[in-house]
Amino acid sequence: MTGRFALTHSPREVRDWFGYVEEPDFPPRTNIAPSQPVAVVHADFSARHFTLMRWGFIPAFIKDTAGYPLLINIRSETVQEKPSFRNAFARRRCLIPADGFYQWQKQGRTKRPYLLRRPGGGLMALAAIWETWSGHDGSEIDTVGLLTTDASGTLAALGDRSPVLIEPDAMAFWLDPLTKPGEAAALLRPPAADRLELAPDAPDLRHGL
Repeated sequence: MTGRFALTHSPREVRDWFGYVEEPDFPPRTNIAPSQPVAVVHADFSARHFTLMRWGFIPAFIKDTAGYPLLINIRSETVQEKPSFRNAFARRRCLIPADGFYQWQKQGRTKRPYLLRRPGGGLMALAAIWETWSGHDGSEIDTVGLLTTDASGTLAALGDRSPVLIEPDAMAFWLDPLTKPGEAAALLRPPAADRLELAPDAPDLRHGL
């Protein structure tokens, strides 16, 4: 499970890399956690957009969120089939900008966090889907969940699941509302073995577990 990630690049660097029209300002964050607002890039038929969304996907048909699980990770193998996710995958695919994501490994009675990143650093685009949930009082919350797949390469030594990474040359195809779900699903594959490395200077998050 991917339960934390980081985004420390400047707002200008993130905007230049993802190409959205807004010019948001946001601080660097090394420990982004579930239920917090996260940066999300999505697209309509004319442009890409930046929106802050709650990390924890809520299907639109849920009437009462009390007791509903916090869905931060969604299995890519079943995202097209399950009613909770099918419409969002067809119409509301998005990307979450990140520098890297954390994976925990058991060491005795504790767990140690490791930061996985691009070799040498750099931005990455995590595949996700989003949904707007409406409450009984008319309030609305934009929510998002990461898509995961089998782990490979370096990550496989730490756990069996990995976020789906969308490469820069595939971002437009992934975000395009006209891309058919079956075609987008072809991108839901484990990261290539050479696309991730363990960051040598990862912050220690164990106090936050």
